Amino acid sequence: MKQHNRNLMNPFQLFWYNIAEKMKHIPSGLVSLLIRLGKFFIRVVRGAARAFARGTEIFANGDVFTKLSFIIMGLALIIRKQIVKGLLFFATQVLFILFFVQFGWNYLKDLGTLGVNAETEFIDPVTGIIMYNPADNSMLILLYSVFTLVVMLAFIVIWVQNVKACWKADRAHKEGIPLNPFKQEMHSLLDERYHTTLLIAPTIMAFAFVVIPLLFMILIAFTNYDMNHQPPGNLFTWVGLQNFKDIFGESATKSKTFFYLFRWDVIWAISATFLNYILGLVLALMINKKGIKGKKVWRTMFVITIAVPQFVSLLLMSRLFGDSGPVNLILQNLGFAPVPFLTNGTTARIMVIIINLWVGIPYTMLITSVILMNIPAELYESARIDGAGTLRTFFKITMPYMLFVTTPYLITQFVGNFNNFNVIYLLTQGDPKSVWLYQAGETDLLVTWLYKLTVTYQDYNLASVIGILVFIVSASMSLIVYNYSASAKREEEFQ
Repeated sequence: MKQHNRNLMNPFQLFWYNIAEKMKHIPSGLVSLLIRLGKFFIRVVRGAARAFARGTEIFANGDVFTKLSFIIMGLALIIRKQIVKGLLFFATQVLFILFFVQFGWNYLKDLGTLGVNAETEFIDPVTGIIMYNPADNSMLILLYSVFTLVVMLAFIVIWVQNVKACWKADRAHKEGIPLNPFKQEMHSLLDERYHTTLLIAPTIMAFAFVVIPLLFMILIAFTNYDMNHQPPGNLFTWVGLQNFKDIFGESATKSKTFFYLFRWDVIWAISATFLNYILGLVLALMINKKGIKGKKVWRTMFVITIAVPQFVSLLLMSRLFGDSGPVNLILQNLGFAPVPFLTNGTTARIMVIIINLWVGIPYTMLITSVILMNIPAELYESARIDGAGTLRTFFKITMPYMLFVTTPYLITQFVGNFNNFNVIYLLTQGDPKSVWLYQAGETDLLVTWLYKLTVTYQDYNLASVIGILVFIVSASMSLIVYNYSASAKREEEFQ
């Protein structure tokens, strides 16, 4: 029955029918994603259990030096003449103990409370100068505690490597196999294990500048770190899931703001992505059509619009369509009333989408032009022989081929537009403001709202919650849509 109905549809109806069918898979795709995440965590737990069992086995079967190496790192290696390697493990242990005792523990012990002693001022009785007593700093406690935990994790990894190395040395000693000298092992780091050497620095940098800040910002979402709790004068503390509860209903204003901006964010992302894509594709088809003269001139004109920095174009547009801008002055001179292009909520949203077309269509035109040139001409010849018209050829050949090739591009564009800070902020700064929205304007996206919460209002806890939710939505939609797309399912079809 469904197939019969599909045959009765015109190409335009069929296109939207296929889109609707793909959208139906999103809920099941989300369930599938959650199941995969659950299986991943199960594998992690099982892996940890196997590692623990393996460590227990090594401790039970190893000699006395291997057993002592669980406590004194590198001891078995030093005893068995791998002195340099053993001393490196031992030095790592000593440095970690010094770090933990002298620095890490001072912050980690306060992680449960995030500090109890707020800063207070008093007047020195001798000098009469206002002084401040020593105080805790909740932000530093949280940040350095996260840093300490990451260092502890790194130490555990090195400790495991120490146990493996000592167990390997133990077995080699019992079997009478000579151990590799330290020079040879170092040489292997520049030969067969060179990939490991190359990955060490990027891994350290990723943990230092990505993992630690990310963990810190996630944990902020479970605190009351806002404008009223600024350390060291006012400490902040853990509040559990309260911030998430506020977003999902307990705080009417915050909840209403989130869902209002989320709906607009989705509308904006869909409009900015698919309007740019469709219109850019149509423009590319028009320019590449046989018989069109001056193709290079047309392409050059649109490339020039890309060459102008985006922020310049956006700032210019914001001035042109301002309440006192040139466009309204021209309208007034012609006898018309000025139009609140960027100061009325509905009008501003429409203008933002339209102006974004000027910025985005040339990019799509260039990308799709290259793909159109690579569609085999034989497909169009066969379609013409079979009597297919221009519209049916477009929906049966051009569009499927384009979607197959550009689905990853569309996904990245959608996520980029969902988090598009520049266009909104440079055009409207999120305005017009509204009294019923919590510290946001009617054209704000979630990302611009997050920026305002962080920079202007210091509501770091709420901003962190928004960041987490935006990541979950973006990541989930990207994975689900890609896994159900032809690009993933029929990878070799258009080769």
